[in-house]
Amino acid sequence: MYRPNYLRVFLTFARNSLVRDMTFRGNFIIESISSLSWMAMNLGFYILIFNQVPENGELSGGWGKYEFFVFLSTTLFVNSVVQAFFMPNANEFSELIRTGGLDFALLKPIDTQFLISLQRVNWSSLSNFFFAICLLVYSLVKLNYVPSVLQCLLYPFYVACGVAILYSLMITLSATSVWLGRNQTLYDFWFYITNFSRYPMEIYSGRFGRPLQITFTYLIPILVVVNVPARILSRPLSAARTETWWLAGFAILATVGSLLASRWIFRRSLLAYRSASS
Repeated sequence: MYRPNYLRVFLTFARNSLVRDMTFRGNFIIESISSLSWMAMNLGFYILIFNQVPENGELSGGWGKYEFFVFLSTTLFVNSVVQAFFMPNANEFSELIRTGGLDFALLKPIDTQFLISLQRVNWSSLSNFFFAICLLVYSLVKLNYVPSVLQCLLYPFYVACGVAILYSLMITLSATSVWLGRNQTLYDFWFYITNFSRYPMEIYSGRFGRPLQITFTYLIPILVVVNVPARILSRPLSAARTETWWLAGFAILATVGSLLASRWIFRRSLLAYRSASS
């Protein structure tokens, strides 16, 4: 029985995408510069906000200026990976259904979800990844804080968990194209949902914010995507509250549950798919 080497297949996809991007270098450079310029403007906006907060320089929940920049760096890490490896493919899933391209994907001797998810890589989106590295190092230097070995190990692990949760949500939204037809609102709905993960969860408090915090932490675990790794790295573990450890444990459960649920929904969607030639 043929068993494909998934790592080799992925590296082939990545190489082909890089060759395709380098064929149009001007477009690649423009997209990278545009992405970096957008992040620079966002960073400038947050700097203006922190210039207007009280003298202690903290937002709700004790997030100081450079602690929040660690949070922002984590957001960039997660989103850049998702946008580079998964978003281009998920956005084309409805087109595969409409044009019949999914028929050919189903015939290939490889897992269909793997093929659908990683066939293209948008290398220009990784420019934000390197921007995040610079911002993270700068923030930690300003905090005069050296993370422990445990924190350095846990941080990339929970960043990967955040990527997995967002991927699960994305592939679930894409799978709905089988039932809903040509789903061209994926980008819009994706922005509305993930917008909640861009800020510390302490912001969602009070009478109206608390229901949002509960919904997007335990029902749709968007808030744990960035909050957990950012808390682990930006605050000493000895001073971490019990809530941080509880969220860290829940993030693992949410990751496993999200991956299993999205896999089940994707496979159900394939069972409901009817060939374009039928």
